[in-house]
Amino acid sequence: MANKPAYTLQQQIDLLKSRGMSFQNETSALQKLSTISYYRLKGYWWDMQSDFQNHQFKQGTTFENIVERYNFDKRLRQLLFDAIESIEVALRSKMIYHLSLKYGGLWYLDTTLFTDRQRHTNHIEELNKEFARSHEIFIQDHKKRYPQTDADAWKIFEVASFGTLSKFYKNLQHQLPEKLIIANEFGLNRQSELSSWLEAISYIRNIVAHHSRLWNRNMVKKPVARLNNPAGVWLQTPLHEAQQKKPFLIITCMVYLCDRIGDHHAIKAKILDLFATYPDVPKYKMGFLNNWQNEPLWSL
Repeated sequence: MANKPAYTLQQQIDLLKSRGMSFQNETSALQKLSTISYYRLKGYWWDMQSDFQNHQFKQGTTFENIVERYNFDKRLRQLLFDAIESIEVALRSKMIYHLSLKYGGLWYLDTTLFTDRQRHTNHIEELNKEFARSHEIFIQDHKKRYPQTDADAWKIFEVASFGTLSKFYKNLQHQLPEKLIIANEFGLNRQSELSSWLEAISYIRNIVAHHSRLWNRNMVKKPVARLNNPAGVWLQTPLHEAQQKKPFLIITCMVYLCDRIGDHHAIKAKILDLFATYPDVPKYKMGFLNNWQNEPLWSL
């Protein structure tokens, strides 16, 4: 099949109009399309089609509706990035502190502390690459003063990505008391629960960091939803399937963790305020359904 021809901004608007989308302000729409590409916006109007084969829109679909969804999603991703930062910094601090005190500054090189040696080797390679790329002052100082010398955990893990931290935690031996201590400090009673959550949050972090659409997206990574006597308030109602495969569950996990590390409901309050600011954006498309707002975890 031959590639389609490139369309001017006006031709893009004309095409959408021919398919049933209406525009309240075409001048504004031209400006939006010049800064937000057609195919980036397409993910926000996909479900508003009545005929997916011929790409015909449902009656009443407006370009302004699409932009509102886009703006909502953008602001939500910004809020979640703040939450992820808090979780990442806390995880890094707890891993460095507990494991270094018990096993020394080079604990991350000790293969006996990890369950899968091949994965451990791969993770060390990733960690060293992140260390080599870093331009942090303390990293540059280490390289200058101690060339060809392994850095202690409190140095090298400060430049580790969330994904690398998550992988190191998951691969720790399950019988290590420190692994459980870290999970407990996050309000969870099983290491496997925290590992599952961190993996899912790492996945959503990549979506957020690359400015990709989160709204209405199916999650490839789904965290454990049924917890073993958690220390904090968790969901009381069994989750609908849609809630587990949409962002709702991972976002709820993030709210829980932020509450446990001293966020004091700040992230939750900002999310609820965002929802109130965009009342017409369908939140159920992200798994926020079944009276989710009545869950004690989501109450202020």
